[in-house]
Amino acid sequence: MTAYQAPVEHGGIVAVASSAGGVQGLTALLTALRPGLSVPVLVVQHLSRSHRTALPAILARRSGIPVKLAEAGEHALPGTVYLAPPDHHLLIGSPGVLTLARTALVHFVRPSADLLFESVAGAYGPRAIACVLTGTGRDGATGVDSVKSRGGTVIVEDPATAEFTEMPQAAVDTGTADFVLPLVEIAAVVRGLVEDGATRSRDPSTG
Repeated sequence: MTAYQAPVEHGGIVAVASSAGGVQGLTALLTALRPGLSVPVLVVQHLSRSHRTALPAILARRSGIPVKLAEAGEHALPGTVYLAPPDHHLLIGSPGVLTLARTALVHFVRPSADLLFESVAGAYGPRAIACVLTGTGRDGATGVDSVKSRGGTVIVEDPATAEFTEMPQAAVDTGTADFVLPLVEIAAVVRGLVEDGATRSRDPSTG
């Protein structure tokens, strides 16, 4: 595996997309990631566009990790989960500043996993990790291709074990997935990638 250097202005990032069945999937993933992760986690979960959501509080209570609705202009901090607000696209730029947008729906949804993944690919390159979990539709399939083309890592929940198969299957069908795993195995891989990347970025002999 090629050793990559982190961008000088920030470390890595994890971006997660889910839709139908996503509350249970996100709860399982975040609980297994555990508090103290050394990178931020950005989440697109397809929610009702017309109602406020209690999802950040639910995920924080169940996982023990700080979870909040993303706010425009804030810096994404390590160990914190940022959830796209209902009816807003979530993007991130360099050096780790969050942006919200009310631009057109993408594949009939807003927020869009494709737009999130494309933004993390552009800002973080090989230090971006994109995860596609349970859901309906094809959101995320275009975005994982962007992440892979910039040297990032693509992890997809195994459609055979996902509650809803369409989103993960569409991502698998792109041929870009580095890992296709049952949900219970994804967090360990993410932690390993993050911790290995942090070690490489501190070691001047790698790169």
